[in-house]
Amino acid sequence: MAPAPPPAASFSPSEVQRRLAAGACWVRRGARLYDLSSFVRHHPGGEQLLRARAGQDISADLDGPPHRHSANARRWLEQYYVGELRGEQQGSMENEAVALEETQKTDPAMEPRFKVVDWDKDLVDWQKPLLWQVGHLGEKYDEWVHQPVTRPIRLFHSDLIEGLSKTVWYSVPIIWVPLVLYLSWSYYRTFAQGNVRLFTSFTTEYALAVPKSMFPGLFMLGIFLWSLIEYLIHRFLFHMKPPSDSYYLIMLHFVMHGQHHKAPFDGSRLVFPPVPASLVIGVFYLCLQLILPEAVGGTVFAGGLLGYVLYDMTHYYLHFGSPHRGSYLYNLKAHHVKHHFAHQKSGFGISTKLWDYCFHTLIPEKPHLKTK
Repeated sequence: MAPAPPPAASFSPSEVQRRLAAGACWVRRGARLYDLSSFVRHHPGGEQLLRARAGQDISADLDGPPHRHSANARRWLEQYYVGELRGEQQGSMENEAVALEETQKTDPAMEPRFKVVDWDKDLVDWQKPLLWQVGHLGEKYDEWVHQPVTRPIRLFHSDLIEGLSKTVWYSVPIIWVPLVLYLSWSYYRTFAQGNVRLFTSFTTEYALAVPKSMFPGLFMLGIFLWSLIEYLIHRFLFHMKPPSDSYYLIMLHFVMHGQHHKAPFDGSRLVFPPVPASLVIGVFYLCLQLILPEAVGGTVFAGGLLGYVLYDMTHYYLHFGSPHRGSYLYNLKAHHVKHHFAHQKSGFGISTKLWDYCFHTLIPEKPHLKTK
């Protein structure tokens, strides 16, 4: 007979508040208490967001609106379970949190590092699809969309369209890597036949033959060009500021990228869903086929498509991965975290900071104080 599990520890609201005042990040779900301090330390992107909820009941964030990742979030939370909140009036925990906040206002040493604004309850109805609501926010939209929440979001009324607007991360390599391999094999065979020439649409006398040895260079050129396209789209399209009086441009911005900044830890919205992605990818392919010979344009496209896959996988990892301190991915994660939570008008590179260097949009580093 298996031994009975040890009884759960219990904590009074005052004990919880002492830990919060000491810098711990405890939250509760009903009467169950969770210590997220270690997660905050190792995931700098979550610090600002989770500390805003320290001492609060996050049941509503995990239980609604209906979302297929809510169960995963609840399972993830259980690894940080520490015990039960003792006492009949569990709401006193929030009351003491308010008292702590008042103390922070009068004591500079206890001043929080960010302002907690309850935008989500005041401006939108979370039980309804958000896309049709955000257009009414007007001049409040830009500030609202950059106040992140931990809850999943719903965009559309239709279950079908809502489903097409989300995807799991592994759909990206499953769908697009086989296409990269097929195109690469097909166009390399075309190069091997020795019939590929540049400038044939302008002249036949001075047309340049393209040997098969150029295939790797053209493929790498596609990856390189994607990194530039990634930067330009993120900076000038995703981070355009829609006019406050334009209902539809605000909606467009929110569906393209604003929803990601509002809910940065919604794992179903971190990579490009296959259906809308196929439309955009098809446009890029047709443009390259119009500009370049079929094999040349197709090879550049295949490289660019692989670049896109690497970008989407990198983006997902920067949100949910735990890279080793000092590694390339750790520095990228820190860079992207700052973009989300402090510097939304800079730091637009995801898979590389190269173009941030080139176009002077690199996030400024905080000076380190010298110690004697």
